[in-house]
Amino acid sequence: MFFYKPKMLSSFVIILVLNIISSAFASNMPNSQELIEQFGIKQQELVYLDHGKIIFFDLKESTESELTTGAGMYMPSEPSKVADLIKREDLESLDEAVNAAGVISLNSTLDTFKDFGFRAESVEAEDFLSATPGFRFNLSKQEFQTLRTINTTQANVASEVYRQFLWQRWQSYRKNGLQGISPYDRGNGEQTNPSRQLQMASLESKFLAYYFSKLFNVWQNYPVNLPVGVQEAFFWNNREVQGYSTAILVHRITFSESAGELILARQFYVGRSFNANQLIIICLPYHKGSLVFYLNRTFTDQITGFGSSLKQLIGNNQAQTEVTKLLKNLRSSIK
Repeated sequence: MFFYKPKMLSSFVIILVLNIISSAFASNMPNSQELIEQFGIKQQELVYLDHGKIIFFDLKESTESELTTGAGMYMPSEPSKVADLIKREDLESLDEAVNAAGVISLNSTLDTFKDFGFRAESVEAEDFLSATPGFRFNLSKQEFQTLRTINTTQANVASEVYRQFLWQRWQSYRKNGLQGISPYDRGNGEQTNPSRQLQMASLESKFLAYYFSKLFNVWQNYPVNLPVGVQEAFFWNNREVQGYSTAILVHRITFSESAGELILARQFYVGRSFNANQLIIICLPYHKGSLVFYLNRTFTDQITGFGSSLKQLIGNNQAQTEVTKLLKNLRSSIK
């Protein structure tokens, strides 16, 4: 009779468990038709896809501070190639509003943000150093207190301080996930909590919980061990938003298999203009190429209050315009 040695048995069990986890996780990828029905895309709209046009669909909004955009576009290439381009460039090279960007490695230091900064004699640098609690800048109570200790308006000093804020915020998120995101101090005892908004964005993505339950739990409860086949990455970028240079920190996780590709990204810190953002991209086989679903949820305090319905309409239209540019640039890059 043959017996496994303890060490061999242990290795065999580990491999078996990993295979079970991997196959169980991989088996939930939906097909294009399932998501077409789930997102309420009408069959007569599908003809537009074959002509390279973008179709938009509704994503339910939970609060008046949320802007949502759902879009679909046909790409003349297989899902893995589309996703590889998105992951390699992280969409920065396709986004004309991004002025600078970089990768944040897991062992990063403050030097990782050295390419982020204000221009010399920049009015934005002066505005930042003189910032007070309110809606112009997304800073915590502690960060505003730090600014009050600085007695200069030099752009290099402003850049150094902001880089420190970015590094500290990344470290806090990396260690504590959503719970590590400091609220924005709005003054008079009020604050905005992007952590709760991003938690809400995850809960609103019901298809994510249905098809990718393990990944959904990771997304909700990060930092936790990633399932087999899942990868993560962090980025920073300096993007022009509403005419202002805006620092943004991004966390992205991706899952790939033969049946399709899934990309989850959250902008867990945004310097100004809006509070936070969650983006989901799904690339699935469709005809001879891929159907790319783009689901964007953005939270902002600038559309609440009097006239919020009109502001929201304008905001959604602007979002669709930006998404159209981005997806068209993506499609052109793939050809």
